[in-house]
Amino acid sequence: MKNSVQLVINVVLALAVAVLFYLHFASKPAAARQKPVAVATTLTDTTSTATVTDEPADIVAVADTNKVAYVESGKLLDGYQGMKDARKSFETKARRWEAQNQTLVRGFQTAVQQYQQKAEGVTQEQRASTEQQLQGRQAQVAQEQEKLQRQAQEEEAKMTQQVLERINKQVEKYGKQNGYRLILIAAPSGTIAYGRKDLDITAPVLKHLNDEYRGAKK
Repeated sequence: MKNSVQLVINVVLALAVAVLFYLHFASKPAAARQKPVAVATTLTDTTSTATVTDEPADIVAVADTNKVAYVESGKLLDGYQGMKDARKSFETKARRWEAQNQTLVRGFQTAVQQYQQKAEGVTQEQRASTEQQLQGRQAQVAQEQEKLQRQAQEEEAKMTQQVLERINKQVEKYGKQNGYRLILIAAPSGTIAYGRKDLDITAPVLKHLNDEYRGAKK
């Protein structure tokens, strides 16, 4: 019955994977850890390295060389309606993926329980054959879980990138229209060690973002 004990352990491991899989979705959105880009910066989903842009044809207000400000990334992302809607959409998909994962795990668990109930009444050859089938099924479950996790990660990255690209574009537009030479990003990681509060334009930039987003949805 050594193999039977191993199968029980495998079921426990499969259930543990299911819990971890759920926690991946239940944890705070990864997008909240991203750093939005400001004028003269370009954001990717993994870095906040600044690169200077030069598009004078799009500038509405004449830039003042002394007009510099910053925005707080956390407040900008948390308050942006576009990010809120994207997170809700992702969470809906995540619940579907978790339901599929739970179905896979429950199906495998049921198959093992059925085997355990009948194991004493079958021959050694039949037990060996059934255990081999269960081990193959366990491998299939693991593959399907990996597929679901990859799908979730890819979808999350895509969602985040789309939102950040929109933020980048609109912050740049706001900066040009209001004559800013530079808008910096203040993030928890310490991109800006110190900034005077009168240079914090998070609120007006956030209003600009939400006004543009709501207008685009009409």
